[in-house]
Amino acid sequence: MLHSHLTTLNAVSLVLETFCAEGWSSEALLAGSGITEADLRRPDIRITTFQEMQVCANAVALRRDIGLPLGRRMHVSSYGILGYALLTSATLGDALRLALAYPALLGTLFELELVDEGECIWFCASDYRDEEGLRVFNAELCMASLKVICDDLLGVTLPLLAARFTHSAPEYQASYRESFACDLRFDAHDNAFAFDRSWLDRPLPLADPVTHRDMRERCRRQNIEFTGRQAWLGRIRHLLAAQLAQTPSLAILSQQMNCSERTLRRHLQATGSSYQQLLDELRFERAKQLLQEDQMPIHRIAEALGFSETASFRHAFIRWSGVAPSQFRG
Repeated sequence: MLHSHLTTLNAVSLVLETFCAEGWSSEALLAGSGITEADLRRPDIRITTFQEMQVCANAVALRRDIGLPLGRRMHVSSYGILGYALLTSATLGDALRLALAYPALLGTLFELELVDEGECIWFCASDYRDEEGLRVFNAELCMASLKVICDDLLGVTLPLLAARFTHSAPEYQASYRESFACDLRFDAHDNAFAFDRSWLDRPLPLADPVTHRDMRERCRRQNIEFTGRQAWLGRIRHLLAAQLAQTPSLAILSQQMNCSERTLRRHLQATGSSYQQLLDELRFERAKQLLQEDQMPIHRIAEALGFSETASFRHAFIRWSGVAPSQFRG
């Protein structure tokens, strides 16, 4: 799992807007994510995939079919500088190829590609690399948002020839027809939708070469910063994950990172994270793995995660998941 991947608060904000409008509290949706109400008011904050997926898991627990409605609200304007770069591209093909060049800015959990099959083009999403329990949700969110991006760029609805998904057909297929309006196939080898290849050469209504050059350069610089932060965060996670049983202090971790405690805190803050938050994420991931294996006693799991008492682990796990370890194991 690539939980060191960084992303924006766009998906989280959409989840909160959707559910709070239906009467749910933001507290219930943010539970276990480490994201606060104050964070939501910081436009420059970056969060980890783990945090985003925790909010999404909370949402799916409340409403299983939420992926497609959320995807339909993920417009091109949700992607900041990259969104402006796409809108000002010369053609739809230029815009889509640019989007694929910056997956870190797009924030996708899939490997995206355009597959040319002669008269039609397949926009494919494969190689999912995150929480298995959220595979269907993420496929729905990804494909619906990609379709909306194409419509936004063109200024008209992109007519689809077909769409396919790796999961089995759900009971809410009417929502799929609303999102894709074409022949649907499930239990496929990847997630994808097809359209006539002539659309790739369609000029975009907001094309502007001067603005586009500026936005492309900004995307390049932001991508360097973004991927650099991800690599740095990934190294910290790797060090912590290897020492969960005897968790290093912040001082020791900073020595292992060859920096001062102050520098370590500053870098973590820049990613919207903290030492304790990362430690909780790693412990929660590992705890779920060990509990699902159903072999190790709970008190041994607590020891493996660096807890001095089983009760402390139990309280922490309830805070992370909402249920006790024994209930999670079932």
